[in-house]
Formats: sequence, C-alpha cells, structure tokens
Amino acid sequence: MRTIQKNFDDCLNSKQQHHVDNLLSRYPALCSCEEDIVKAYLIMEHSYTDGGKLLIAGNGGSAADSEHIAGELMKRFKSPRPVSAEFAEKLIAADSVRGATLAKNLECGLMAIPLVAHEALTTAYINDVDGLGVFAQQLFGYGRAGDVFLGISTSGNSKNIMNAAVVARASGIKVIGLTGADGGELAEFADVAVKVPEQETYMVQELHLPVYHCWCLMLEEHFFGQA
Repeated sequence: MRTIQKNFDDCLNSKQQHHVDNLLSRYPALCSCEEDIVKAYLIMEHSYTDGGKLLIAGNGGSAADSEHIAGELMKRFKSPRPVSAEFAEKLIAADSVRGATLAKNLECGLMAIPLVAHEALTTAYINDVDGLGVFAQQLFGYGRAGDVFLGISTSGNSKNIMNAAVVARASGIKVIGLTGADGGELAEFADVAVKVPEQETYMVQELHLPVYHCWCLMLEEHFFGQA
C-alpha cells in the first residue's frame, strides 16, 4: 500500500544528504534501501513540521530500539537544542532560581513515544484484554491523525505490530516499517518500509541502528541545526 510517490532527488538539503551519504559509505549494504530511508525520513519531517509526533513499537531488541530512538529525539542527539529566549524568560518569571537553572538545562525535543515503556498500562491490558493488542490500544489512545507510527519487526510479521499498524491506518496515521530483507506483512501494509538486506535477527538489528541514527541526525539538523 505504498502511498508516498515523489522525485526525491531535490528533497534533502546538503547537510541531510551528507548524513545519508555517510550512512551508505559506512554501511554499503544499505544502498539498496536508500530511497526508502529518505522516504521514511520525509514522512517524519512532514509530520513534525505539522505538529505531529512519532509513536514507536517493537519486540525484544526492537523494543530496546524503540526506547533508544525516543531518547535520541526527545533531547539532544549531537547538537545543542536550547529553549527559546521567550520560554527562558517565562521560566525565570515563574521561579527566579529554579527557572534560571531550567532555562539553561532544558532541551527542545521532538515528541516520540515508545509504546513499549508503560509497564502498568501494558501489563494490565495484556492481562485483562488481549496480549496482541497492547500496542494497538496505546496507539489508539496516544495517536492522532497526522502522527507517524514506526513499527520495528525483523520479520515484518509481528502480530502486535500489525495490529497497531491497522489502528494507525484507520486513524489517519502514516505507517513506516523497519524490517529485514523479506519485509513480511508489514512491508506490504506500510506507507514506506525500509527492508535492510539481512535475514538473521541479530544481523537485521545491527543494520536497524545506523538507519535510525541517520534519521535522528537528519531530523535534528532540520529542526535545530548544526547536526
């Protein structure tokens, strides 16, 4: 169900393209994924520009990746992200001592919610309702039209990820898949799927990390500069 169709030659600025080029020079196997890496990035950029957010889910090592991505987006990854002078003034006006420290230490973030991180909610839903709907339930609660769902599945066939993807589609939320070479159901369903060219689970995961680091670098450069 690929819905993103563009000529991507002119969509990235020079710094963003540098991050992609650097990624491919370090991981040449990912050259086959370049177009989809860029397409997925642009979906995220457009969502954030319009006030959207990123919702992320995966199982096992991909659950750890979900939290890793959120950590890179919600605070600095490589470059400083100071709050605006206007907000700094509001902090100091609210509390001259604490506000001054907060004005110095707070960093701007890009809203990202790892759907793997809410133990009380997830275990309650698993116990009371449906273990395979745990990500779908959170996405239904947190998600809004214009957001993006990033589903990470090395096989592309994780049932709980697919359930969340269906809720995303019904809610007007774009779906990005990050999978292994086969892509599975997720690659067929997603708006864009990055299918890294490995099939063994740990090898797939080893290529997922540099892909999402590249996305985080490009997003940081676009919204905050200097990445």
